[in-house]
Amino acid sequence: MNSSTAKMNRRFFLRATGLSLALPLLESLTPRALGSGLALGSHTGNAIAATRPRRMVCIGNMLGFYQPEFFPTQAGRDYVMPSLLRPLASHRDDFTLFSGLDHGLKGGHFAIHSFLSGIRSMDAKSMPEGNISVDQRAAETIGGATRFPSLTIGSQDGIHGGCMMSWTRSGTRVPPISTPNALFRRLFHTEDSGNIAQRNDQFDLQSSILDAVHGDAKSLTRKLGNQDRDKLDEYFTSVRDVERQIAQRRRWADVPMPKPGMEEPRNTDFVSDLPVLYDLIALALQTDSTRIATLEIGGDFESRALGISKGYHALSHHGKVQASIDDLLKLEHYQMEQFSRFLTKMKSIQDGESHLLDHTQVLFGSGMGNANAHTNSNLPLILAGGGFGHGEHREYPLKGHHRVPLSNLYLTMLQHFGVETDRFSLSSSTIRDFA
Repeated sequence: MNSSTAKMNRRFFLRATGLSLALPLLESLTPRALGSGLALGSHTGNAIAATRPRRMVCIGNMLGFYQPEFFPTQAGRDYVMPSLLRPLASHRDDFTLFSGLDHGLKGGHFAIHSFLSGIRSMDAKSMPEGNISVDQRAAETIGGATRFPSLTIGSQDGIHGGCMMSWTRSGTRVPPISTPNALFRRLFHTEDSGNIAQRNDQFDLQSSILDAVHGDAKSLTRKLGNQDRDKLDEYFTSVRDVERQIAQRRRWADVPMPKPGMEEPRNTDFVSDLPVLYDLIALALQTDSTRIATLEIGGDFESRALGISKGYHALSHHGKVQASIDDLLKLEHYQMEQFSRFLTKMKSIQDGESHLLDHTQVLFGSGMGNANAHTNSNLPLILAGGGFGHGEHREYPLKGHHRVPLSNLYLTMLQHFGVETDRFSLSSSTIRDFA
């Protein structure tokens, strides 16, 4: 290859990479379509590859769903949809409903924070991968392929600490983005050159501080006992997390942000903001800004926004009072309607020869089973999209030798995502006959 050809290919490489960041992944820019023979790996930002990227969205609420109107009485493909599932009727063949799955945990509101991990934070030390959540385990495989390895959206307030669904391998809660405006700015605001230069200086300062910390800690290690060394190992793990974050941000500092194609939203209340958050998640996936997104509907979901006087948490403890159940169902119907709208949105976005939902696993559910009784068993769970064979209600035994842990489903999702692992959390295997 002569020098002029090399320069041309380099210019094309840079142009193609920048363009693909600002737009959805385009088939016309793949090496196969262009016939360039240019191999672009995931490290180039928005990976231009012959296959479509795999994506994952995890959605949970903190208070579960009213079980008699969520779970059908029949298993298989011919189940009758209870009232809470009816907003999803048009997507019946796009999702699978699971019953009988949970993590075997107790603790009521405290156990919901283990929804995506299966491990309580207090028990993380004894686990090989700590209490890492399924979304963050998938995000680890993405690396620098996207500007944001993952996005976590949810409430800063609420029951027992607000949004705590996403956990790193070191046991650190991933702090959520709490408003549509903050999410929009994270995704689409580009800094000017002066700010970029200032930020790069900050990166250098942060890196030098971390280098100094490493040097001091290494010399200190030789003087410590076993217990203190364990504490220092935990600290090192946290430092490495920060280092990875700095490296990720530095890598993308000079890359232009994508164009949003929508006006910057205003924050109202979580109920009114919910459809906007769903739209922004879809847009983040469409522009390949991220391939992993997590949304928790929590303490900021105010029933008053739907004309209901009694609070959401109080309604979840309905005491079998029909008036309270009726109001609770209004709240839950609204959540199901917005979830259905999100699936419709994902199916409307072209992605290769199919649509975005086909290449995105969407988990929807809760770490709370029966909120009225504070139980964490038989969790409400829906898995949509992702290329799985859908359209049925899969029912599993709640107790006994044949019980199936929820982690088996998460292991199945991870393997389907492309993670090379044979375990996740307390899994015993994958979900059989589900692919």
